[in-house]
Amino acid sequence: MLRLAFFRGFTSRDSVMPSASLSIDIKAASEDVFDLIHNYTRRLEWDPFLREAHLLDGAEVAEIGVASRCIARRAVGGASMDTVYVTFSRPTVAAVSMTRGPWFLCSFAASIRQDCIDDGIVRVTYRYNFKAFPRFLSSLIEPVVQLVFRRETSRRLSALKCFVERG
Repeated sequence: MLRLAFFRGFTSRDSVMPSASLSIDIKAASEDVFDLIHNYTRRLEWDPFLREAHLLDGAEVAEIGVASRCIARRAVGGASMDTVYVTFSRPTVAAVSMTRGPWFLCSFAASIRQDCIDDGIVRVTYRYNFKAFPRFLSSLIEPVVQLVFRRETSRRLSALKCFVERG
């Protein structure tokens, strides 16, 4: 079952920053799910949003300070985003912050948290927030970006669940 919650956070400029939180329960060990999510050599096996995903600067494993590049499939715009891991605590939480992204975003951050809710069941919760650019067009751009992010995040979590539970 996919859970969805929307919330609004605030930036230091007191302007509203679009945010959302989506969760899904997966029958699997938390460590296995965490390792799969952050394994960039296997990412495209389950992630329907991406056409390319890799770690940068010769990194072989994800950890705090490691940069990654993800490129969306062309059907959703083909945008590229570089992020850096700012939190990495296996098997419970990892978070990234955008260092370079598509022209329409001036900021993006996301976290993925895993909580064991029952024996053999892990709840995976993906949270993100972003700010659109240019600022004077943000009221037009942000609802569209929010719609796409929400839809694609839901698809990604469902695909992760199917992939993991299929074995």
